[in-house]
Amino acid sequence: MSSDQHRLRVEEAAITRRDALRGALAGAALLSTGGLLSACGRGVRGGAGAGGGTSAAGVRDGGSLRIGVAGGGSQDTIDVHLPSTDPDIARAFQLYEPLAMRNPDYEMEMMLAESFEAGKRPDEWTIRLRDGIRFHDGKPVTADDVLFSLRRIVDPKDPKRGAASISYIDLGSSKKLDRRTVRIKLQVPNVGFPDDVGQYFNGIVPTGYDPKKPVGTGPFRHKSFEPGQRSVFVKNPDYWQQGEPHVDEVEIIDFPDETARVNALLGQQVDAITNLPAALIAQAQSSSALKVLVSETGGWQPFTMRVDQPPFDDVRVRQAMRLIVDREQMVQQALSGQGRVANDLYARYDPAYNRDLPRREQDLDRAKSLLKQAGQSDLRVELVTSAVFQGIPEAAQVLAEQAKGAGVTIDVRKVDPGTYYGDNYLKWRFAQDFWFTRTYLAQVAQSRLPNAPLNETHWDDPEFLELIEQARGEVDEGKRTELLHEAQAIEHERGDYIIWAFSNQVDAYSAAVAGFQPAKSGAPLTNYGFGKVGFVAD
Repeated sequence: MSSDQHRLRVEEAAITRRDALRGALAGAALLSTGGLLSACGRGVRGGAGAGGGTSAAGVRDGGSLRIGVAGGGSQDTIDVHLPSTDPDIARAFQLYEPLAMRNPDYEMEMMLAESFEAGKRPDEWTIRLRDGIRFHDGKPVTADDVLFSLRRIVDPKDPKRGAASISYIDLGSSKKLDRRTVRIKLQVPNVGFPDDVGQYFNGIVPTGYDPKKPVGTGPFRHKSFEPGQRSVFVKNPDYWQQGEPHVDEVEIIDFPDETARVNALLGQQVDAITNLPAALIAQAQSSSALKVLVSETGGWQPFTMRVDQPPFDDVRVRQAMRLIVDREQMVQQALSGQGRVANDLYARYDPAYNRDLPRREQDLDRAKSLLKQAGQSDLRVELVTSAVFQGIPEAAQVLAEQAKGAGVTIDVRKVDPGTYYGDNYLKWRFAQDFWFTRTYLAQVAQSRLPNAPLNETHWDDPEFLELIEQARGEVDEGKRTELLHEAQAIEHERGDYIIWAFSNQVDAYSAAVAGFQPAKSGAPLTNYGFGKVGFVAD
């Protein structure tokens, strides 16, 4: 969720990548010099959110769990470092684990790592692994595996998903200290290093890993994989998180078509689905056989404007487009009220989120004035959209209608997900996207730097970049927050995203299943936490 910036592989079907889920580490947990991030308990704790979750207490062990996941296509992958579509990401959560990541409460949690420790400056990090964790083939996880995995990600001959966001690692100067400890040297100081490396697509795999015979440390082992169709995983009996998983088998089924996915749940062909259409929430809630899982997330939906092409290379046009939007109306119409109005900023759960910036309201007169100043009074522009996430095509139609009030004509062109994420992805002049919850610096690493893997707007603001560089090296939280507030003020004033909503994640599952909880992360079905759920005991 950029060809010469480490371009993501494209998926035919594509509710994608993000996103971010695009879940991360740090944010509030960014370290001061010499600080230590350490393991804090076992497993992912129950999530906070809007409601609809069920406790895993009283579940029985055994059974086969069938999950209908939105998207997918013939180019699906099971490679640890290349997940892009939702089914790819769901598979990654069953097979692989990173060093650390965010749990459903969006609290930092150590995974394979026991601790991260910064040196005197945040350009050197010591990572200590948990003891006793083994890969699916029985091999213990060691420092050699960590270094191998990082080299695989940033290999210039075959860069993987997270390459650009951690390309500042100096692997030549990094080294193994002992069997469980590595010292990672960075080319530049970065307090957000744990955040960048602690992503689902940066999973740790054994030296010599072969994606044709995938091995990880996750709650399930690989059994079969049919791109664009389904994948099956069996219980890892030696999983390091005690008591998990509960079910014997997980089957993940691709559903690019929304209607087919919903019908599969209603017909009991699957036990849970991602992305229940908001319009069907009431109907699902009225059924005693179903549960609806609504999570208030930090996931966000932008309209994307390329700053290196007209008309959006003129800041006045970008400002005008933002003023055209009636955000409350868009949330109600496009998301059926399942979201909160956003203010052209992301990372709402980051302590450094700038809540003091004035909330942008619709102002058609001001928009007309700015367009006139820019010589664009009769602006006509094409908006490319696709059904890649809930509410996106609907939001496009709402924007097109609202824009008429400012004399702007928006020609909405809806394409299939495969086309949207095809050769023109990251090249669309005016388009849409969606991102899962992230901390601010983690999001910047993914989409706001010139070499970011998903710089979809070609954003390259010198003042902004200077502030980010300073913030990454600043260990004092108060000073770093000041720098990040300045950076956000730049984005709010002259940025390239129209961020109109933080959307709820809405999923549904059978009442015969328990253990799903609301999650702030934005990833469906409690971070695809299938190891934590089971069938209700008779």
